[in-house]
Amino acid sequence: MMREMDEVFNALSGSAFRRAFSLGAKERDYLNAKGMPKVLEHARDFIDRRLAPAAPPNDGKQTPFRGHPVFIAQHATATCCRGCLEKWHRIPKGQELTEDERDHVVATICRWLSRQ
Repeated sequence: MMREMDEVFNALSGSAFRRAFSLGAKERDYLNAKGMPKVLEHARDFIDRRLAPAAPPNDGKQTPFRGHPVFIAQHATATCCRGCLEKWHRIPKGQELTEDERDHVVATICRWLSRQ
């Protein structure tokens, strides 16, 4: 069963690795220029293409560490690969993400970006 978002964020707060991520000036400027709705459209597209398949190509290495605010948010929220989704969000590997799971990932990214 997928973890509740508050539970996920509580667990993430205990990880020094996850807490180390923050938006740089470039990513913050991009978010402000494009606006949250557009950046979340990008997030949904990235999730659909890079994370949602049952066996994504290059799983564990498909999310860059910079270049877009969503990429940074994915690492900060452990929504960067199927292994992290399984460990932190209890979304199992080996099956395509459902619509609810995709919505959960995008909402998690949105919450993190909103706090930045």
